[in-house]
Order: sequence, then C-alpha cells, then structure tokens
Amino acid sequence: MSQTESDVVNQVGTLYDQMAGFESENFGGDHNLHFGYWDDPADTWPLERAEERFTELMIEKLRAKPGDQVLDVGCGMGTPAIRLAHSTGGKVVGVTVSHEQVKRAGIRATAAGLTDRVSFQYADAAALPFAAGSFDAVWALESIIHMPDRVQVLREMARVVRPGGRIVLTDFFERAPVPERKRAAVEKFYENWVMGPIVKIDDYPGLVREAGLRLVEVSDISEQVMRRTLEGIAERIDHDRKHIDNTLGAELADDLGLSDLIEVWELGYLLVVAELPGNDTRSS
Repeated sequence: MSQTESDVVNQVGTLYDQMAGFESENFGGDHNLHFGYWDDPADTWPLERAEERFTELMIEKLRAKPGDQVLDVGCGMGTPAIRLAHSTGGKVVGVTVSHEQVKRAGIRATAAGLTDRVSFQYADAAALPFAAGSFDAVWALESIIHMPDRVQVLREMARVVRPGGRIVLTDFFERAPVPERKRAAVEKFYENWVMGPIVKIDDYPGLVREAGLRLVEVSDISEQVMRRTLEGIAERIDHDRKHIDNTLGAELADDLGLSDLIEVWELGYLLVVAELPGNDTRSS
C-alpha cells in the first residue's frame, strides 16, 4: 500500500471514529446514517423512513437468499447489515476502517440477537482479508466514495465474490459540469469527507469491466435521493446544533455540513449493479 493510500485510510477512519461518538435523538441510535430514497416525488416520508427505504432497495438489488454469505464493505454503524440479515436470512460480514464503528456495530448485532449471523471487523476495502470466492454477494453503500482507486476496490470485491455473485454499490458523480459559483461547495464536500476523485456516469462501464466484472445496471437516482436528503440533514443539524457543537466542536460541525450542496443539482447519485461472470447454480 502506498503512503497516499495509507493516509486516506487513516483519515477516513479518524473521521468516522469521531462521527461514531456522536449520537442524539436525530442522529445515531437505529438510524441508517446514509442518504434516503423516495420512490416518487409525491412521497411524504421523513428522512428516517427514506433511509430505511434505501436499505430496502439495496436488499432488493442484491437478491441475497437464506444462507448466503454477504460482505458489507464500509458497514458504518451496522444498521444496514443487520437489516439485510433480518430480511434475507443470510449471513453478513461488515468491514470498516473505523475501530469505533466496529465496536458499536458489534454492540448492535448483539442487541439484535444476530451474533451468529452478523459480524464486523476492521479491514481496508482495497486489501480485503478474505479468500477468493468467500461470499455470494457484496454491497458497498456510500463507501466507495472514499476510495482513491475505485478499480482496485472493485477488483477486491470481484476476487472475494463467487462466480455469478452480485455486487451492488452507490456513488456520487458529476451529472453536469459544476459552474464556478458552485464549485467551492463541491470541493469542500470532497475534501472534508475525504472523498476519492469525482467520476461521471459514463466512467462506470469501464471501471467495472477493468475489475473483471459484468455491468448489470447503472442508474442515475439523483432525483430520488439528493435534494430531499440534503434538506433533511440540514433540518436535523439545525435541530441538534448545540449538541453537535458541544460533541464534535463547532469547526468540525461546520466542515461536515452539507447544506451548501442543496442547490448543486450537478452533483448526482448513482446506483450500480454488477456481477462476476461464471457458472452460477443459484436461482435468480
């Protein structure tokens, strides 16, 4: 691993160690701390329900079945992995570069009575500590965004999944050139959240192919995800601002705020589904 990659791992781990220590009635607990998904503009779900809906959508795309072994790359605090295990009857291993997330996710798996089917450990997605073909499916919900080399991470996912296995992930991307007046907000987001290089939707077929995978789907779901999530997060932060400042510090809270992105429609959200080619005796 190069020094640059090692630095990124440490930065991302430190960021999420700090974030894991913050909980309130609006953040943490059983919340899915990822973006939300509204199937239709007429849906009136609050952000918490939209976050749950996004986890459900990922589960639908993954197609895991009872007994399947699933890898959750960038597992966060463990809520999506636990819901995946509950919904599918599969077994889930979650990995993260945050020691604090590993600890707290494990506590949640214990509380859910799922320690026989859900576990969490520290691991770098660019060098997964698993044998080839260890998993029936892999997902990465808002984690490949942090990777400096997406192809390397996709290769690792391809290595550890069995032939015919699915890989489902999400990513941010540039829907259109970001105008100068909005560029500072995007640059702040990418820098403060330790993001990898920005990509375009047309990059993904090549990225997936270079990793030895077959592209099944790449969808721009920005309209279902971006604006309403950003508005919902801004409302949560406003409601909890004093507690956030006291816990994380006002400077860090300002750095991690996303409200500047609400009007940046040029920054979008992708859903990607790929498969490892090969014989697959499992039913679809």
